[in-house]
Amino acid sequence: MDYETISVAPIAGGLGAEVGGVDLSRDLPNATIGEIRAALLEHLVIFFRDQHLTPEQHLALGRRFGALQVHDFVEAMAGYPEILEVRKEPEETRNFGGGWHTDVSYLERPSLGSLLYALEVPAYGGDTLFANQYLAYETLSPGMQRMLDGITAIHSARRPYGVNSARAQEYGPSSMRFNFSQKAHDEIEHPVVRTHGETGRKALYVNRTFTIRFKDMTEAESAPLLHYLCDHAVRPEFTCRFRWRANSLAFWDNRAVQHNAVNDYHGQRRVMHRVTIEGERPA
Repeated sequence: MDYETISVAPIAGGLGAEVGGVDLSRDLPNATIGEIRAALLEHLVIFFRDQHLTPEQHLALGRRFGALQVHDFVEAMAGYPEILEVRKEPEETRNFGGGWHTDVSYLERPSLGSLLYALEVPAYGGDTLFANQYLAYETLSPGMQRMLDGITAIHSARRPYGVNSARAQEYGPSSMRFNFSQKAHDEIEHPVVRTHGETGRKALYVNRTFTIRFKDMTEAESAPLLHYLCDHAVRPEFTCRFRWRANSLAFWDNRAVQHNAVNDYHGQRRVMHRVTIEGERPA
């Protein structure tokens, strides 16, 4: 695709592109917002360098793409209920977002995507990996595709946010505050193969963090196929890796992408702001 108001340079074969020629702090014209959205649909995750955003500007940018979500289980930034401050201090050993996942797939309407903005980053480490779920589906055998097209999966937030979750039992330091509750044990049904509402392409839609089992099956019965699909979904050739710098912003399409915040920077601080856009029910 040719772009008139922005520059777009792919960073990997599987997905991902760096976008230039735009100042996200400004009230951008509709044509530029349209091209940013087109770049997102084409590359699935897009990256912007050297941006300088106040919380108000970050929120305003997110609202250009849809209504914003408030996280049910993670305490928001003070005074800004729609911003998550993703923080890890030097004395902490566990990060937020570690492990491959699709954001909030336990909701009836999971997010369209997130805009994650870096304020402080470690001198090394703390990269984020992204994986293309169109490719994850398209590289499955025809027989596997036919079988999965008719299967429904059960998603829940209980593993990370349930009353007996591993994080709830930890007593080490945490600069983020979590709401471990019975509500996290609620379950929602989503198709294993999701059709993207804007592109019409099919994507694999299961993840290790929130997909519990297949409908009408036990967790034990579901586990072999679910483990295979989760491993397949993040094959190296489906992925890209983003090295953060301060004032960088990543915008990913949560409908067709998994991501993983690599936890390899113990003893260093990392502070990010995340704004999440509400999506539609997977179909």
